[in-house]
Amino acid sequence: MAERTLRGARLGGQSFEDERGIEFAARQQVGYACPQKHEFEITMSVEADVPAVWECPRCGAEALSTSGILKEEKVEKPVRTHWDMLLERRSEKELEDILKERLELLRGGEIGPAHLHRANAKKRHASA
Repeated sequence: MAERTLRGARLGGQSFEDERGIEFAARQQVGYACPQKHEFEITMSVEADVPAVWECPRCGAEALSTSGILKEEKVEKPVRTHWDMLLERRSEKELEDILKERLELLRGGEIGPAHLHRANAKKRHASA
């Protein structure tokens, strides 16, 4: 394996590519200032969407753009409760009918916890 390696080349060392004839993308300097009064600039592509907020490299605080770009306010959805989602699928009249039907089955011993079924079965056997 040693015979196949390039002599004098370091692993991950230097590139043998030449930068002549390469046109770099247009860049811009974007300034930011954090609440701790740290100011810094970030180099970005001219085509990039410049964020309104960037993490301060010194203190980690949220730094705002000095070029006047405003932070977008997130549109928050109103909180939907279980009841709201239920009403999207059924009317209150349907829900009342289902409740009456289920209560009848529960009181009749056809559904519900096992200990209720055993109690009803004992009553039926005692009365028979």
